[in-house]
Amino acid sequence: MASPNRPTLIKRFATAFAALAALLSLPAAAQTNELHSSFDDVFGTEMREPQSFEAIYSSGFEQRIAELADGAQGRIGVAARDLATGEQIMVLGDQLFPMASTSKIAVAATYLEMVEQGRYSLTSEFPLLTPIRSAKFSSPAAPVREGQYMPAIDLIEIMITRSSNPATDALLAAVGGPEKVNDWMRRQGIEEFSIDRDIATLVRDDGEYDPATWIDPRDAATPRAMVKLLEGLYRGAFLSDQSRQVLLGAMSRTVTGQRRIVAHMPDEARVSHKTGSLNNTSSDVGIIETPDGRAIAVAIYVTGQGTRSAREARIAAIARALYDGFNVRARQNRNWTSADRTGG
Repeated sequence: MASPNRPTLIKRFATAFAALAALLSLPAAAQTNELHSSFDDVFGTEMREPQSFEAIYSSGFEQRIAELADGAQGRIGVAARDLATGEQIMVLGDQLFPMASTSKIAVAATYLEMVEQGRYSLTSEFPLLTPIRSAKFSSPAAPVREGQYMPAIDLIEIMITRSSNPATDALLAAVGGPEKVNDWMRRQGIEEFSIDRDIATLVRDDGEYDPATWIDPRDAATPRAMVKLLEGLYRGAFLSDQSRQVLLGAMSRTVTGQRRIVAHMPDEARVSHKTGSLNNTSSDVGIIETPDGRAIAVAIYVTGQGTRSAREARIAAIARALYDGFNVRARQNRNWTSADRTGG
């Protein structure tokens, strides 16, 4: 608020002193009460109702997601977007969370772009990179040894469906390291994402910070950034149709995380997803396709909550609430068209 100018202040003081003079003839008790009232009237210092800091939700849907994502026992980040209606919902959507293995989607996408450029093929073979036992923080990068050579298409399959770390590090080395994946993401217009270590090092040095109370910018992304990645992949904006089918097809066959997004989904819903787990954090990101042709991009990152099973239960509950809530909203507003793509 702008400060009163000098003439205004002089006028206010004159008015106040005039009121004071009139009060001098009143009894002492009355003088005190009337003086306070006159001062407030002149200078605008009367008592005001305190500002409310209670959250205000535009719908019961938003309130339900906020309740499920309550961070009293650790940070919980949620971002979801109905790709048909355009409606979205977020809780801590712009806060960084440990990606853990959800970053593997971006690693696979980076490799698939190189296939499209003719630099590699889906049959190009690379060795699994298996970690060698070493003490935490004993080296900038955890030592690894080369193992069995496998075609890239098989490496993508096991790194997504079974979250194989040696397969991920094989493709991460093939594309040129974490910086190449970060560069691919930046070229897609996604900033709040960073891979800083290979998976062997990330796992070896896990536990340096508690993600429930500490934000580590390394190997982290925001839920909003992950939803943007999922949306671009699903719509075919980032990769060719063949590459898109390879990646989303693998995500549709994921066998990890059966107690997460997929746990409470109805049989008619199709889920293509990727899980992630590290010290005191569990996550799941993916696309939920509905029977009426819509697709919902979802990213859920949960820290704390006491146990891994409690984190997984929270992910499952949030995912089902998102599915049900977006379905209700879509039925209320039928002015939507199906997403550009309708399957993996």
